[in-house]
Amino acid sequence: MKRSKDSRARADGRSRVAIEGVAPEIDAGRFPAKAIVGDRLTVEADAFADGHDAVTCVLLHRPPDGDEWSEIAMDAVGNDRWRGALPLDRLGRHRYTIEAWTDPFRTWRRDMRKWISAGKDVGVHLEIGARLVEDAAGRARAAGERDDAQRLAEWSRALRQGARADDAGGALDAELAALAERWPDRERATRYDRELEVEVDRERARFSAWYEMFPRSARGDGRRGGLADVVERLPYVAGMGFDVLYLPPIHPIGETHRKGPDNAVQAGPDDPGSPWAIGGPEGGHTALHPGLGTLDDFRRLVEASADHGLEVALDIAFQCSPDHPWVAEHPEWFRHRPDGTIQHAENPPKKYEDIYPLDFETDDWPALWDALKGVFDFWLGQGVRMFRVDNPHTKPFAFWEWVIAEIKAEHPDAIFLAEAFTRPRVMYRLAKLGFSQSYTYFAWRNTAWELREYMTELTRSPVKDFFRPNFWPNTPDILTEHLQTGGRPAFVARLVLAATLSSNYGIYGPAFELGEHEPREPGSEEYRASEKYEVRNWDLQREDSLQDVITRLNRLRQACPALQQTVDVTFHRVDNDRLLVYSKRGAAGDDVVLIVVNVDPHHTQAGWVDLDVGALGVGADEAYQVHDALGGGRFLWHGARNFVELVPHVLPAHVFRVRRRARTEKDFDYYL
Repeated sequence: MKRSKDSRARADGRSRVAIEGVAPEIDAGRFPAKAIVGDRLTVEADAFADGHDAVTCVLLHRPPDGDEWSEIAMDAVGNDRWRGALPLDRLGRHRYTIEAWTDPFRTWRRDMRKWISAGKDVGVHLEIGARLVEDAAGRARAAGERDDAQRLAEWSRALRQGARADDAGGALDAELAALAERWPDRERATRYDRELEVEVDRERARFSAWYEMFPRSARGDGRRGGLADVVERLPYVAGMGFDVLYLPPIHPIGETHRKGPDNAVQAGPDDPGSPWAIGGPEGGHTALHPGLGTLDDFRRLVEASADHGLEVALDIAFQCSPDHPWVAEHPEWFRHRPDGTIQHAENPPKKYEDIYPLDFETDDWPALWDALKGVFDFWLGQGVRMFRVDNPHTKPFAFWEWVIAEIKAEHPDAIFLAEAFTRPRVMYRLAKLGFSQSYTYFAWRNTAWELREYMTELTRSPVKDFFRPNFWPNTPDILTEHLQTGGRPAFVARLVLAATLSSNYGIYGPAFELGEHEPREPGSEEYRASEKYEVRNWDLQREDSLQDVITRLNRLRQACPALQQTVDVTFHRVDNDRLLVYSKRGAAGDDVVLIVVNVDPHHTQAGWVDLDVGALGVGADEAYQVHDALGGGRFLWHGARNFVELVPHVLPAHVFRVRRRARTEKDFDYYL
């Protein structure tokens, strides 16, 4: 029967390899995976052919701005699965894909081993091999590799001589295999039908400790402070071991509908207003609040922070006060109500009369996009490379994909943190679009079961390839019921969980280290006397400050490679559901941290732990020492089953470093 003229053209039937199941591959290659410079990205794929011929599979790689593909051999790991490691030594967006082919030489060599082992006559098989090697010599010769071509020709002759002499002729020689596999026949190779991408960031995108503070409260005496006062605060922040200093908006604040204390509708003459009501006669998003200082002061802060090992991160909030210059210059960038007035921000039943959202559906959207990119460009020009973006989920996905790609093309070291407390798919989409880190639901995951389930989602699903969580136990907008009612034990436990479950975490201070826990009203997550609306006087020398605990924990994070990554976490069984037990292990395998947290801030909890000793790198019957880097105790444990007890008002967590060298009681005494 004749084929229909409309039937699909035949594929080249001589290309027999199928490639599928490539990982990482985000949404069929629509979005890039994420990695850190210096990583070796593990890439896997299924590559198989009909019949029994051997298959060769390679990983192809093209670096940023590169025109040529390089290739890396992939290893067969069983059941037609292949694995290769892609070294990533440059910032930017790398491309990779897979190529595979049926390999006649490898098939021949595999079968020759079987024929020889069985004692069969291999004369005809040696002639087949000689021809395959002769073809390889021709490919080497065509590529100008004369030495390889000559050596392969010699091997071809040796195989033929072996056929006449009725011996193997060196068919299984390692040199022959290496030479022939260097010049395979790839004319009928299959190339995966997608080029995939991986966005490579600098190390701080994976490992960071953020400290948020309001510059206007930096004096410590209740009077309005400025950037110079923040400089004076740097030894305190750096001394606790933080490496990112995050500042809420530092721009002029509008006067119209300015909010008073606790979000009061009317503000007094001395009330500073919310920093998120951006813009006034002094300027908008590229201006500095005159009460904070000058741009020279800001640049000095950036330089002084670097001297203390800190990096300044700025808040980017794309919204305007009614006094923002854009309101008069570009009224078309805002949504208007039927009476002609501009629509202020609302989150029913909340109203924010001091804020105008931008209308991204304006007909003038290209100019709006350019202006918003200009905000980033301005602060990049002042030396900033880290941005916390306010409510990105209320702006178009297309905008974020465009603006982040544009910025990272010029500044591949830029880092973007998405403050998007919204639906999971929206949060994940923003991460795919380019955000380097993301706020999470961690603040509301309080039970051991909730934390295990959430961490499993973040570290054991495809989410791990593109979503980098940043755990915050509190923010200026979020004072959870757990912190309101749990006292100091809740603050310590949440700190330990945030800093050890995630390699990126942050706190809003000094509210956190001073245990600020009073809500504006019952049932609210807003702070009473919120720093969003007034200048606060923080006594950093209070005896009940968590400064010492924070410092110890951050120093441990800096000393332990195991805590500098998020995805390699193992949860261990315990017979008390108020205890959470988990471990992390460094890439080299010689750094293991075991954490036990009492998630009940009110009562002592104890239980028997059944450890996965393999995850700890110890034997089932081995003695080993665990040293509590947080509380200071040392214990000798044996095997998998051990007892723990945590009194929350003493210390609600153990953060153990596992010392596998302690084999006996005598050894234990020695290491003490």
